[in-house]
Amino acid sequence: MFPKNTWYVACTPDEIDEKPLGRKICGESIVFYRGEEGRVAALEDFCPHRGAPLSLGYVSEGKLVCGYHGLEMGCEGKTIAMPGQRVRGFPPIRSYPVAERYGFIWVWPGEAAQADANLIPHLDWYDNPEWAYGGGLFHIACDYRLMIDNLMDLTHETYVHATSIGQKEIDETPCKTTVEGDTVITSRFMNNIMPPPFWKLALRGNNLADDVPVDRWQICRFTPPSQVMIEVGVAHAGKGGYDAPPEHKAYAVVVDFITPETDTSIHYFWGMARKFNPRDKALTATIREGQGKIFSEDLEMLERQQKNLLAWPDRDLLKLNIDTGGVQSRKILDRLMAAEQAAGAVPGGSSALEDRP
Repeated sequence: MFPKNTWYVACTPDEIDEKPLGRKICGESIVFYRGEEGRVAALEDFCPHRGAPLSLGYVSEGKLVCGYHGLEMGCEGKTIAMPGQRVRGFPPIRSYPVAERYGFIWVWPGEAAQADANLIPHLDWYDNPEWAYGGGLFHIACDYRLMIDNLMDLTHETYVHATSIGQKEIDETPCKTTVEGDTVITSRFMNNIMPPPFWKLALRGNNLADDVPVDRWQICRFTPPSQVMIEVGVAHAGKGGYDAPPEHKAYAVVVDFITPETDTSIHYFWGMARKFNPRDKALTATIREGQGKIFSEDLEMLERQQKNLLAWPDRDLLKLNIDTGGVQSRKILDRLMAAEQAAGAVPGGSSALEDRP
């Protein structure tokens, strides 16, 4: 259902600052915590003594302590100690390649030997003073591919997000989809239109008039396994559109990391990186709140859609020209999963990768 020999966002650093975090990713129950010297570790969430979830324990001096009987685990999945017991013969549990980079904790749920931290996608906006970022996390009961479909076809904005980012011009303006290797790009450019409410707010946030026509753009980029980055923005009409100078536009990137939990549930890490007025923390909070409300509307639609698909599994769905981005993205995923199956990939072994730029 999903590729495993790849990196997924597992959590944000603040989620493991106080205690271990248990999270299911690609069907794997994993516990994340900070081990020695604050380095991130990831183990299967299973104590070798009685099978208790290690995520219900705590961290002491860099060791993960089971909250049931005090068994202590090392970052490589080996039992270190247990009160009153000899532990040399205890079987190791699985550890997962893990890395901390760009404000996220990443995990590789597949073959540890194939994990390469250089394959983690580069995020230009991270720790860059020209940019500001705000985001959040939703748990959504849907197939991760439904969220990819949603993000690669933004015509739904006209209806699902009618009071924030939707407008009729999205429906009326054709989109273009291209495939470059493993990247699918769907773009739409709308010229000389009035900005919807969310973009009025963004224009004001960059000290620009919000009651004049604008040129608006949406450029969606899917890269496997489930990352969608969407360049969005508006510029005062006649100033160059997408290529307008910064003083005439509000430009941002919608950040979407979709991490499968099971076949029908996901951890959805969402956010917006904006390249205007980056020092305004109040604006960051306002945009984050607005974006959270927008994605909440997607949440209900996707969960209800998933229930329908489970209720009628044999019904054929229509594929229209607006679905091209999602269809091409699924073809790439199908190819990657077929390659994994052909190679006979069976996750196992242990490894740990960690770096903190």
